[in-house]
Amino acid sequence: MDGGGYFPETDLDRDLSWFQMDAMKLLGTDAVGVGDRDLRFGLSYLRETAKSKKLPHVCANLLDRATRKPALGANVVKKVGGVTVGVFGLISDKVDLGPSRDSLIVADPTATAKAQVAELRRKGATVVVLLSQLGKVETEDLVTAVPGIDAVVAGRNVPLLQQGRQIGATTVGYGGEQGQYIGRTILTLGAGRKVVSGENVSVMLGPEVGERADVAALVRTFEDSFNEKKRKAEKEQAAQRAAEQLEASADRYLGGEVCARCHPSEAKQWATTAHARAWDTLVRDQKDQVADCVPCHVVGYKQPGGFVSAQITPHMTNVQCESCHGMGTRHEAWAEKPARVREATCVVCHNAANDPDFNFAAALPKVLHSTTASH
Repeated sequence: MDGGGYFPETDLDRDLSWFQMDAMKLLGTDAVGVGDRDLRFGLSYLRETAKSKKLPHVCANLLDRATRKPALGANVVKKVGGVTVGVFGLISDKVDLGPSRDSLIVADPTATAKAQVAELRRKGATVVVLLSQLGKVETEDLVTAVPGIDAVVAGRNVPLLQQGRQIGATTVGYGGEQGQYIGRTILTLGAGRKVVSGENVSVMLGPEVGERADVAALVRTFEDSFNEKKRKAEKEQAAQRAAEQLEASADRYLGGEVCARCHPSEAKQWATTAHARAWDTLVRDQKDQVADCVPCHVVGYKQPGGFVSAQITPHMTNVQCESCHGMGTRHEAWAEKPARVREATCVVCHNAANDPDFNFAAALPKVLHSTTASH
């Protein structure tokens, strides 16, 4: 199952939506929740694409404004190893529904959940699962108020918790937002195949997990065409964006070549570090068009003077001087009052999700300039 909220944030990345449906279908996903992000291209796009992929999306409280009936499926019931499992989805009633805001309404999540639990039990479900796009606090409040929900996949700006929470009789999993972890919930059944206990863990999808050949092939095929298509679109749009950024802000990124004019020894030392090859690792792994990866491999992503695309701003690729020391136009403030590069700067990218083994004390000597060791 997938909690939903997986659609990309920009029009350029629109193809990622149907690709992820293809991937979920290949993985045998039985039900997908729906979040406000999934409506950013309109309800019709979501509904028709999901239908063409034969991938059930469930959201019991997302209603057609005219008919007051669920705009998508409310729930699914499936036999799993002889156990009848009922799955329903909920979306927050506090979100903007995007292009579909005039044709959709969101019913009260708590009242809907109570009705769904009763309906699924009538259909014979001994296990009830909620795909929640309510956020952490609202999800936890709901399962406290609504008995009968055995397991929850929590979504919408939720934190990553490698160990799930037990809230009353409900097991709740929090897998984060970037697809780097997968949640595994184990429910123990007793008499009548009803849940008596549960546990959840989120597992990082590192190299030790391995990969399926069919999924890897799907990814490679998609990325080849997607990257080329995106590069072409970016080339058409980026020049105008870059010009507007430069004109709009006095403070902006300048690029390491400018810094090297006065700091040649530091630039020479930087060229020997992994930071100087950060962009190459994305290109090698065909991740140079993945929005979640790019910011930590370039300078000033989507900021004045910063990285726009490899075609328009190739001089802003890699982790350069300004990634650690700040915008070049603010150099005077840094120089007048020398300051150390703190751990907080590094862990913006070297965080628990991206680099769980990162050790600041061990990593700093590998990038520190010998001429600035005291700073």
